[in-house]
Amino acid sequence: MIYTEFTGKTVEDAVEKGLSELGLTRENADIRVLEEGKKKLFGAVKARVEIAAKDCQETCEACDKDGAECEETVAPVIETASENATDGERTVVFLEGLFKLLKITACTELVAEGEKVEINVTAANTTAIIGKHGVMLDAIQTLAGAVANTGRDDYKRVVVDCENYRENREATLNKLAENLAAKALRLGKKIQLEPMNPYERRIIHAALSENEDVKTESEGKEPNRYIVIVPNNLEDPDAPAIPARTERDRRGRGGYGNRGDRGRDRGFGGRNDRGRGGKGGYGKKSFNRDRKPSSGGSTGGTSLKTSNDFFGIFLGNSGNSEE
Repeated sequence: MIYTEFTGKTVEDAVEKGLSELGLTRENADIRVLEEGKKKLFGAVKARVEIAAKDCQETCEACDKDGAECEETVAPVIETASENATDGERTVVFLEGLFKLLKITACTELVAEGEKVEINVTAANTTAIIGKHGVMLDAIQTLAGAVANTGRDDYKRVVVDCENYRENREATLNKLAENLAAKALRLGKKIQLEPMNPYERRIIHAALSENEDVKTESEGKEPNRYIVIVPNNLEDPDAPAIPARTERDRRGRGGYGNRGDRGRDRGFGGRNDRGRGGKGGYGKKSFNRDRKPSSGGSTGGTSLKTSNDFFGIFLGNSGNSEE
């Protein structure tokens, strides 16, 4: 039996929803309660149940129907391909049956069948077909490839696309590869991309294969295998790669010395090139005992008069003068 999960405010709501969607009655359905619905201080926990159609023999005893009638009401009718169908046609029939089982409204079209089988899927809800970063579409393509190559000695590649998703994704990855290669050269550091499937990694490798300033390497193990972009002007070969999603270009930022060691030489706070410190700091200008500005040091940092008047200046005591 194939179980489908349903949720609701209460167990009864979840059961009614599941029976309605599956077209079953309580007599010919097997119901499992996974979690009781309950209220919490903030929000509530939904009730979860699993529902599946009972075996035909059990259903017949409950509803007094013969086995043929039960099969029509319990499970969707899945078409089978003819004996003379090609690999592509057989795969299309399989996908149409798969979408019925998944309750996804979609239209499947065989685009080409030669060295590889190309199938395009059109759906009202493309997210249900594609999934996050194409994970669902890749899973569907894997199943389609297994069906198309059943009984074959040589492997035939199968490509399943949904409304030009793969073409658009390839363009996005090509642009991403160029931008990250430029950043790796600018920073002189290795940049690590997020994990990708083999198909997307091949796109990144191909996009930078003719770039003489960087090279690409694959590291890690499936399914978390990723690409590292290594620039030729690498400053520290032993330094770890910078994650592409979190790395920022920190040039010109504030904080203590641009968030680096140089800030300690340039005074309190960043923005030292403008002659002022960050958030109340001093830069490029110092103050003597008479509160007159004078030029700072060569590095533009804080220059305070090294005398006993130091604390007097900051504590409001100007010394012996009446001022």
